[in-house]
Amino acid sequence: MLLRAPLPPSYVNFVGRKLLRFILTVQGLGAFALITLGVMVTKFGAASRVIHPLVRAHLSRSGVRLLPMTLFVSFALGLVVIGQTVSLSSRVNATQFLGMVIVTVVVRELGPLLTALIVLSRTGTANVIELGTARALGEVEALEALGIDPVHYLVVPRVIGMALGIFSLTVYLILGALLSGYLWAFLQDVPLRPGDYVAQLAGSLRVLDFVTLALKSSLFGAIIATVTCYHGLAQPLRIDEVSGATIRAVGQSVILCVLLDAVFIVLYLVV
Repeated sequence: MLLRAPLPPSYVNFVGRKLLRFILTVQGLGAFALITLGVMVTKFGAASRVIHPLVRAHLSRSGVRLLPMTLFVSFALGLVVIGQTVSLSSRVNATQFLGMVIVTVVVRELGPLLTALIVLSRTGTANVIELGTARALGEVEALEALGIDPVHYLVVPRVIGMALGIFSLTVYLILGALLSGYLWAFLQDVPLRPGDYVAQLAGSLRVLDFVTLALKSSLFGAIIATVTCYHGLAQPLRIDEVSGATIRAVGQSVILCVLLDAVFIVLYLVV
C-alpha cells in the first residue's frame, strides 16, 4: 500500500523544480560554451594587441601567482601519499608495484584534480565576483555599446589563461610531489635508491599518460573558466546576488571536473 501511495505534492514540486533548474543550467552552460568556442575560432587573431596582454595577465593570475601554494600542496601530497606508500611497500616487500601506484594516484588523478581545485578556489571565484559586479554595474552593456564583444574581451582570455595555467601548475605539483615523496622516504631510511625510484616511475609511465595529463588539465581550466564566466555574465545580477552566483559556480565546476575525471578513468580502463 505504501508503494502505491502517491508522493506528496510538495515533494513532487521540489523534485520538479530541481530537475527543471538542472536542465536549464545544462542548456545555458552548453550554449555559453559553444558561443565562447565560436568566438575563439571566428575571431582568432583579432585585436591581438589587446587580447594577448589579457591572456598573459590571466595566465600569470592562474599560474605564476599560485605557484607558491601549489608547491606547498605538492610537498604535502608527497608526504601524505608517496612517502607513506614507499614506506609501507618496503615493509611488505612490494616495492615492485611502487611506480604503478604512484603514477596512478598522483600523476593520473590527484595531481590534475588538486591543481584544478586550487585554481578554482582562488581565480575561479574571483572571475564570478569581478564579472558579476561588472554586469551588475552596467559595465558589460557599456562594452557592447562601444562595439566590443564581451565574450571576446572578457571570457576568451580567461579560458586560455586558465587552461594554460592549470596545465603548468599540474606539472609543477606532480614534480614537487615526486621529489618530496622520495625525500620523506629517505628520511625514514627506506632502502630504495634514487635510481630504482626513477626507474620504476619511468617504467610505469606511458605516452598516453602525458597526452591525457595535458588534455585533462587543460580541459579542467577551460571548464572552470567557462562555468565561472557564465555565472558572472550570462544573467543580469544585482550586487547582492553575486555571492550566490559564486557558490553555484564553484559547485558546478567541481561536479563537471569530477565527471570529466571519471570519463578519463574509463578511457584508461579501455585503452
